[in-house]
Amino acid sequence: MKPNFSEMSTKELQAYVLAHREDIEALEILFSRRTPDSQAIIYPSMFTEDGQPIEENHQIIEEAIAQRVKQEKNNQ
Repeated sequence: MKPNFSEMSTKELQAYVLAHREDIEALEILFSRRTPDSQAIIYPSMFTEDGQPIEENHQIIEEAIAQRVKQEKNNQ
């Protein structure tokens, strides 16, 4: 008998999908919970096409990560 996926938290569902990779229904439900593209944050590339780092973009991403960590700490 399958668990009730709608009652599972996203973390529980992720763990279930990792343990039961063949369960397409669980995978579809997990995908349906993702952030919509309209709300996704797209960060700039960290490297040029030839592999050179883009220092300005590294700084942007580091600041975004620091803000996210601060938000997570405030939510706990």
